Amino acid sequence: MIQTLIELLNEARLMELEAADQYRVHYFELENKGFDQFASKMKEMARVEMGHAEKLAERILSLKGEPILESNKVPKKGQDIPEMLDTCMALKEKTVRLYQEALVISVSENDPKSKDLFKEFLFDEEGQLRFFKNIKEHVNQHGVAYMASLRGK
Repeated sequence: MIQTLIELLNEARLMELEAADQYRVHYFELENKGFDQFASKMKEMARVEMGHAEKLAERILSLKGEPILESNKVPKKGQDIPEMLDTCMALKEKTVRLYQEALVISVSENDPKSKDLFKEFLFDEEGQLRFFKNIKEHVNQHGVAYMASLRGK
């Protein structure tokens, strides 16, 4: 019972670490290409993901488990903006599905603390997914003209 929750919390932590690593790569690459506004958003999102990862580690420790310390995924590099958006949306969709399942499991396991974490994080992840989908839609509709607006200059 508790072991199932610890494994679920660690799976969530791994996904948060993976997203944070990917967002940092996007941040550096976007900043290097002069897309300051979009780069700043990616940096902010990486910090949110690290905050989630910390809270998940704290919950794992409170259940006497061992938190995963780092992601085993290598972030994708050298992507153009549409590819970055696809990568981010895929990460978010996977995480949203996990958190939806985790909510059900934490309720069935009578774990309100984990349920509250998953509920909070699900809200954040769904907001990030909407952000990426919105940007992707604008890029698809307006192309280079919209991407120029991501520079923030």
